[in-house]
Amino acid sequence: MDDITAMIMDDHAAFRRGFARLDDARDEQELLGIWEALALHLDIHAEAEEAILYPHLVRHGDDGEAETVDAVGDHNKIRDAIAESKLHPVGSDQWWAAVWRARRENSEHLAEEEDEALPDFRRHAGAELRAELGHRWLTFYGEHKNGRNLVFHDKDPQGYVREHR
Repeated sequence: MDDITAMIMDDHAAFRRGFARLDDARDEQELLGIWEALALHLDIHAEAEEAILYPHLVRHGDDGEAETVDAVGDHNKIRDAIAESKLHPVGSDQWWAAVWRARRENSEHLAEEEDEALPDFRRHAGAELRAELGHRWLTFYGEHKNGRNLVFHDKDPQGYVREHR
């Protein structure tokens, strides 16, 4: 059984490793290679959560609406920082400022999701639903390899909740 919450946690671990790799990068080429892959993974992950996890949490969680509003807002902040990084030369002070903002926002988001949203979801989603959504998660990543056919843009958190309530 591929539990969606386990796969989300696997992505979270990959994000932490990716940001740590930036700390060890030696030149602009290395920074660019690490950051482009990490930024794309962050964007795809946010889209996957918004397509698969949060529509269920918003309807079934104890505090699903508030957690979803917060998560979509966090995703917007991460997307904005990624977009900002693309406007500056890799390794420049402005680039690092955007990358650090993405890192900070992502770290806060992961902590909130792991401590609040995912436990809330687990309490209300049986093993069968978690496995079904895990299958959808894998399918989403396969269908959107390297971000294919995805448009990364901010979403109105309140509008998202109204749409999925």
